[in-house]
Amino acid sequence: MMKILILEDEIPAYQKLVTFVNDYFKETIPHDWARSNADGKVLLTQNKYDFILSDIQLLDGISFDLYNDISIDTPIIFCSAHDAYLFEAFNTNGIAYILKPYTQTDFKKAIEKYQSLFKQGDYNTLNQKTITDLKMALKEEHDNYKKRFVIKKAKGIQLLNVVDISTIEASGDFCIATDFNGKRHTISQNLGSIYQQLQTTKFFKINRSEIVSIDFIENLENHFKNRLLIKMTGLKEKVMTSTATTSEFRKWLEQ
Repeated sequence: MMKILILEDEIPAYQKLVTFVNDYFKETIPHDWARSNADGKVLLTQNKYDFILSDIQLLDGISFDLYNDISIDTPIIFCSAHDAYLFEAFNTNGIAYILKPYTQTDFKKAIEKYQSLFKQGDYNTLNQKTITDLKMALKEEHDNYKKRFVIKKAKGIQLLNVVDISTIEASGDFCIATDFNGKRHTISQNLGSIYQQLQTTKFFKINRSEIVSIDFIENLENHFKNRLLIKMTGLKEKVMTSTATTSEFRKWLEQ
């Protein structure tokens, strides 16, 4: 019987992957789950899997370090929020990937690619060179996070430096960014697109419509239903985490 390994530190993302797997294969597929490289290493040294669903950023570092540490001949499908160009290193390696926020359709395409590669015998194992290429691409991506946004004003165009942003709030098809002085700026992009461009160690999407910067968090208060009230520099009203994001937000604060 098929058995897979899921390496994913975010609980909602893990639950989504389990649902997608079972829906795709139309049965409950046995799986192991790890949220860290350390736990993943134990599982991989003790078990054999048909394939691995792997995030890149785990609780204790990047998963590339795990694959560098032990020899992996199991096919890997990476599930990550990192931008698509990071995965250019996969082009000749026959490894599938899906980008968060992914859909059932994205997942279906990745599984079909994995099945096709194995059926044709075209799969290549994740070797040292590929891991090195991925780490370099990851560093390049980190260095290429968004530095500033071009803001169109009535008097012309202004630049908003990302380091000055306190919060970003969805507003229809665009967003309102508030800087540390409390000044509001309209960005002509949706919240998901903006979040993909930001450094995830600096910014966190606390609910469906708001992103906060760790540099401008002034105070945190416990709220009902496992939520947190957050006082942000430049903002009069407090913002609030959703019940689903509070746990991951607490861990993000301690990175």
